[in-house]
Amino acid sequence: MSDILLIKRRFTILGSVALLVMSVAVAPAEAASKIKCNGPWQVIKSAGKIATPYCGDGYLARVARGYGVKVSANAIRRNPNRKREVCQFIGHDIRVSEICAGFDADVDHGRR
Repeated sequence: MSDILLIKRRFTILGSVALLVMSVAVAPAEAASKIKCNGPWQVIKSAGKIATPYCGDGYLARVARGYGVKVSANAIRRNPNRKREVCQFIGHDIRVSEICAGFDADVDHGRR
C-alpha cells in the first residue's frame, strides 16, 4: 500500500509543477493581450489615453510598414538599433516625431 501512496504523491507533485510551469508561460502572453492601444496611446479605463512605449513602438512599426519597411512592433521593442534605423528613415513623419525624438538623424549630439 505504501508504494501506491508514494506513486500517487509523486504524480500529484509532478502535476502541480507542470501546472505552475504552464501558468507562468501563459501569464506574459495574457498580460500583453490585455493592453489596448489606439495609435501611440494606451487606453486605460481610469485614466483615458496615455502615451506608452509599448503602444508607441507598435504605432511606429505600423507607420513604417506604410513606408514599405518590413518591421514588426516586437522587433522595434526588442532591438533599440532597429528602432533607431526606422526612426532615421521615417522620423520626419509628424505621426512618429515624438516617438523618434531621441533618434534624429540630423542631430550630431555635439560631435563635429
